Amino acid sequence: MLTPDIQNRFSEWRRKAAEGTITREEMKEAILALRGSRRTASESTPSKSRSSKGPARSADDMLGELGSL
Repeated sequence: MLTPDIQNRFSEWRRKAAEGTITREEMKEAILALRGSRRTASESTPSKSRSSKGPARSADDMLGELGSL
């Protein structure tokens, strides 16, 4: 979750970007802030692993099932 300070800074960066007055340093700050918030979001939600679905079936097995229909 973004802090009120960061939300205010994003609003300011958006305004400046729309006006064409944003500096490179501000763009870098905005990108780093976005990456930081996404990184924390991805760390807080558990990822689904392929192993939870079970092993992948082979193409031969799937084609064999089609032939028996």
